[in-house]
This record gives sequence, structure tokens and C-alpha cells, in this order.
Amino acid sequence: MKTLRLILGDQLSHSISSLEGHDKVSDTVLMCEVIDEANYVKHHKKKIAFLFSAMRHFANELVELGFTVCYIKLDDTTNTGSFFGEVKRHQQNGSYRKIVVTQPSEYRVLVDCQSWQDKLGCAVEIRPDDRFLSSPEDFSNWASGRKQIRMEYFYRIMRQKHNILMAGNQPVGGKWNYDSENRQKPNVGLTIPAPFRSSIDSITQQVITLVSDRFANHFGDVLPFQFAVTRDEALNALKQFIEYRLFYFGDYQDAMIEGEPWMYHSHLSFYLNCGLLLPMECVRAAEQAYYDGNAPLNSVEGFIRQIVGWREYVRGIYWLKMPAYKAENFFEAKRNLPDFYWTANTKMNCLSQCVTETKENAYAHHIQRLMVLGNFALLTGIDPVEVNEWFLIVYADAYEWVELPNVTGMILFADGGYLASKPYAAGGSYINKMSNFCKNCAYNVAQKNGENACPFNYLYWSFLAQNRDKLSNNYRLTMMYKALDRMSDDKKKAIEHDSQLFLASLA
Repeated sequence: MKTLRLILGDQLSHSISSLEGHDKVSDTVLMCEVIDEANYVKHHKKKIAFLFSAMRHFANELVELGFTVCYIKLDDTTNTGSFFGEVKRHQQNGSYRKIVVTQPSEYRVLVDCQSWQDKLGCAVEIRPDDRFLSSPEDFSNWASGRKQIRMEYFYRIMRQKHNILMAGNQPVGGKWNYDSENRQKPNVGLTIPAPFRSSIDSITQQVITLVSDRFANHFGDVLPFQFAVTRDEALNALKQFIEYRLFYFGDYQDAMIEGEPWMYHSHLSFYLNCGLLLPMECVRAAEQAYYDGNAPLNSVEGFIRQIVGWREYVRGIYWLKMPAYKAENFFEAKRNLPDFYWTANTKMNCLSQCVTETKENAYAHHIQRLMVLGNFALLTGIDPVEVNEWFLIVYADAYEWVELPNVTGMILFADGGYLASKPYAAGGSYINKMSNFCKNCAYNVAQKNGENACPFNYLYWSFLAQNRDKLSNNYRLTMMYKALDRMSDDKKKAIEHDSQLFLASLA
């Protein structure tokens, strides 16, 4: 049967299920850069350049392997601008009797694909994406009947199922989780290795020129460009992390240093989420580093937990709860996203640093996203729709399946505690503990109230006071509410006064 096989931009794996059973004589692989996907939110310039370049390199690899590939570039004059438009055009021109595609990672694209069979009048087979370690069905079965579906318990099941860092039925080292050993304060004397940098070849340069021309009004800097755009380069990035960063990754996983955006993190989510790397090969590489004595257990377990635990967990929640999950707004937050999320023009140095680095790199590590950018959005009551859109736009590893649960569930607690056991809210002391941002800030992190006080300090208590009816029964916040109740009336009035003044300034 003559088959048209569609490969999407985040399915750049030679083992992708849509290629199984491919007939190199009669079948065609279709790949297309479409304006609908580049513009459905105004993605970071570097994100678009990364994916288009990786797609073009992947298509060339398939051709070298003997596949017939039809690759539609964004500026091709016949490009219809949508996945369906391109599938329809090629199905009609090639008289294909069947369309095969691996299940898209985003709900809206899957819904679109599910309508194609009726529209095209030919068979459309949507195959499972077996690059993940847990299917949506597996996750749903695990979650069924549970009052709480916490990541920690899912993670343990995954470790056992895939025999990862296990000694028989018990975890290596005697503990499942070494998170308590992953919170070392940053040391200004740290020697942080340079991040992986690829060279810009002619394909990438063509894409950079295209993006600079067609997406000039999108957020972010396209240069300098350093992402891996081939599987070989992605494997080199993995190797570099294992050899040079993994050892200290665990200790300084939560640390932030001004001018050091990359720290000891892996920066592999770009490649995992588009398919250039597979999760298990990353897990096994880290695991082997531990067994070889080249990395400590707290680093290896922490890295593995991000992939086997958190990444698989948020995907499970996404498919379990969509589409209703997208509308969650537990705190009824309505404030508009401040302009400085785009300009970095704020006196709060931590926010300015994180937005600037996001603009430059299409990257910020998880604590910057959660405890600086996200914490501020939570405390100031920014509309989850706007926060989700921002996070989806600005990061090169962001797809809705991973972004939405992280933002709605983890950052904003907008699902009311379905994902997280408490809101990840904090005052300035946390940021001061885990970074050196406060040293060069216009505000004084030690000051609790007044115009020179760190806004995080009074916004934190104001957030708790304003949402007492929704949070006071949360056992993890009991001590915080007791501390709030011990405050004098004058102190509470000062908190509310300072908060209202600051929030009014955001408008």
C-alpha cells in the first residue's frame, strides 16, 4: 500500500513509530515547515531556528539512508501553511492510500489529525509515540482511584519497572530521592564548564537568515546560535554533560549565579523533546557514570529523576487532564503579564537577569523558571493564560505537553493542588540563599517593608493573606499561617499597603 508518512518537528528520531514498516520503493516521508506552527504563538527566534535546522538535517539523514523524502520549506511558494494543507496536497498529488503519523505531542494537533480521515477520504493511522517510558494509558491506569497522584510515587514505580538504579527491589544507596542533597548554595569560586556549542553550517545559516527575515518581530535573539541540530551533535552534548557537568549537577542543581545561565545543568531537554535524544540512553549514560565512580549518587539520581520521574509524570498529567486542564485558574488570577517579561526592564535584579538570559538563550534552568519568574507570576496573580503563553513562547524546549502542567500545576498552583502538594511561593530570602542576584539589586532583600524592601518579601505574605480561604487547610502551609497570625495589625497593614502600591505600579 502506497503510504505517506508525516514526521512532525518534534519527532526527529530514526526509531519513530511512523517509520516502522516503511517501504522505500513506494512510500514517501513528508516533513514541512508551516507558518501555522511557527506563529500559533510567537515563538522565540532561536527556538524556530533550532527546530527548522534540526528538521532539515534530519530530512537529509533520511535521504542518505535511502528514504524518499518530500521536505517543504517555509518559503516554498506552494506551501499551504498548515499540516493538513500539506498532507492534503501531497495525498491528492501522489494518490496515497494511507497516511501514517506518530501521535502528536500537543492536544490541538492531535485533534486536527483525528479529523483528517473524514476530510481526506483515505485511511489515517495515528501511531503511539513509544519514545516515552510510560504511555498515556499506563499513566491513566496508575492514577486511577488514587486520591493524590504525586510524582514521587510514580517515579518509584518507573524506577522499578525499568530497573534504574536498583539493587534488587531496593533503590541503590537505600533512598529513592536525594533532593535534600541537591540544594547547595552557590559558591563564587565555582569553575563552571562552558556549555556545548555546535558550529553553524550552511543549513543552519540559511535557517538563521530565514528566521531573521520572516520572524523579526518575535521575541529573542537568534545569535549567537549554539544548539546541536543533528543526532551526532546531540550525542556529543550528552557526552559533554556526563563528563564535565554531571559530577556537580546534584550539589548545585538549584543554584543561580549572575552571568552564569548554564551552571551544571545538562541542557538536553532541547534534544529530548524534539527526538534527537531518547530518554533511556540519557538515563543509562548517567547511571553508568555512577557505577564507574565518575559521578556521585545525588547528582545521578537527581538527573534521572528529572527524566524518568518529572518528564514522564507531567506528560501523563497532560494527556489525563486535557483539554479542561488548560482552563484551570484556582486563584482566579486576572492580572496582565508585566512588560518586563519581554524587556527585562525592572529594578528587581533576579527577574531582570532571568528575562535577559531567556531572551539571549531561549533557556533558563528550572529554578529560574519556578522560583523567580514563576514565583513572581504566582504572587502577583498573573492570568494563567498569559503566563502559559509566555513560557511556551520563550523556551526552545517548550511544547504544550511539558509546559502546561509545569506552569499551571507546579508554578501557579492553578489546578488547586492536583499536581503539587503546595504552591511554590517564596519570599526574597530563598532567592538570596540560592543566588547572588540580591547583591546587585536596587531593593534590599533584608528589608521587609517600605519602598526599598524586596517586593518578594511583602508579596509573599500578601499572597497568603489574600488566599487564606483556599490555602489555610493545606498542611504544608500550617506554620506559615501561624507566623502570619502572630504578626501585629500594623505589620499586616504595612504588608498590604506595600503590596497594593507595587501591584499598582505594574499597570
